[in-house]
Amino acid sequence: MPTSASTIEFLLDQLRNAGPVTTRKMFGEYCLYYAGSPVGLVCDDQLYLKPTDAGRALLSEPCEGAPYPGAKPHLLLDADAWEDAPTLCRIVRATALALPLKRKR
Repeated sequence: MPTSASTIEFLLDQLRNAGPVTTRKMFGEYCLYYAGSPVGLVCDDQLYLKPTDAGRALLSEPCEGAPYPGAKPHLLLDADAWEDAPTLCRIVRATALALPLKRKR
């Protein structure tokens, strides 16, 4: 079941204090960006963040899952984890800052 627009609206509202967070629709699902760099995917109304030690350290019980068949494991944050906006912001920001910088072409 594809992610609904209302789910993305709620997620972006929860992340409004995280910094420059945006989404882009891709193949019926969404990619989550922080300052223009991809940090995760929203698939089937669940947030999958790129796995980083910094993000994992902020989760009380880290859970992994694949956003789509054949994908590498990501940190999985289901919709219930989105309720605590300040913690969600910290996890997304920490994940973004732990990822390598984009290379210029």
